[in-house]
Amino acid sequence: MKLQRNGRSKALAIGAVALVSSLSLAACGTDDNTAPAGGSSSGAATSAAAIACAKGGQLLGAGSTAQGNAVDVWKAAYGSACSGTTITYGGGGSGAGITQFNQGKVAFAGSDSALKPAEVDASKAVCTGGQGVNLPMVGGLISIVFNVEGVDKLVLDGPTTAKIFDSQITKWNDPAIAALNPGVNLPAADIQAIHRSDDAGTTENLTKYLAKAGGGNWKYPAAKTWAGQGGQSASGSAGVSAQVKQVKNSISYVELSFAQTNKLNSAAISTGASKPVEATAANGATTFAKAKIAGTGSDLALTLDYATKDEGAYPIVLVTYEIVCDKGNKADSLDLLKSFLTYTISDNGQQAIGQSGYVPLPKELSAKVQAVVPTLA
Repeated sequence: MKLQRNGRSKALAIGAVALVSSLSLAACGTDDNTAPAGGSSSGAATSAAAIACAKGGQLLGAGSTAQGNAVDVWKAAYGSACSGTTITYGGGGSGAGITQFNQGKVAFAGSDSALKPAEVDASKAVCTGGQGVNLPMVGGLISIVFNVEGVDKLVLDGPTTAKIFDSQITKWNDPAIAALNPGVNLPAADIQAIHRSDDAGTTENLTKYLAKAGGGNWKYPAAKTWAGQGGQSASGSAGVSAQVKQVKNSISYVELSFAQTNKLNSAAISTGASKPVEATAANGATTFAKAKIAGTGSDLALTLDYATKDEGAYPIVLVTYEIVCDKGNKADSLDLLKSFLTYTISDNGQQAIGQSGYVPLPKELSAKVQAVVPTLA
């Protein structure tokens, strides 16, 4: 089940552009003046209108902090429409979420990277008669955020970014950075590079980019655990964002949603296209439009092109998967799990988080997830 034919790739592209364009068409007007974190009250109320509620109950999830703002939007909309339900999502990072899922502590885990074979094997102990599968739910892009005195716009490329995060480039006025930013007055200040301290899918996706586009300057395998030399660390997307905001001449990586919420500057990326690519949802959608499905059956894990040189395609993207059992879900939360996921992958659910800096998934991909959710057992 691979998205390889030109016609299907074209359909993905059309779907991605249509969804991004449709964000401005979301209906306005609500009597609810409570805005969810990272979103708007009108977006939550609008998306709530089409929710088919479960009878009630409690649903527990944990994991990716990258999708934290998205889950806040969804919880507000679902809770507004569906009385008697409680949805609790704890962060902790993708690694922690998968661990809790495979221990049977949560009904779903959010992860910014697909399950590894060993994690799938471990999931069979809690998914009676089945196993954990990856359902793409939240499209996003990773902003290279910076707080450099006197600099509002910055261009970086793969090799330079790899050297910065591995302490091979340590000054902001280094010739490699200056060459990418002619006319910019870069300070002769030490670079304060900040990375995630917790195991994070965001880190894995960034390091996949550095491994693919870093020109051999990133000598570590892509992984959730940070391996670069030097630098400071902070926990979670919120922690990293706060650190960059506080520390002068700093640089780090967070999802666009957190960059926007914290009013952080994002670097444009030189990919080999005719001009550097800005960190925008529309440019992320261009990359997602060419994603291919690598999983089989109910597993919809994706392959993303981190080395893209397509015009307007932002290369550092991530998808957050909701990891669930294809069979063997707990009976007391199954109906609520299916109801909630049916909403989150709906057009309304995707448009709602699009207003918070995320990238709505292409319609053809969303349709595949929508077909799997009702089959969960």
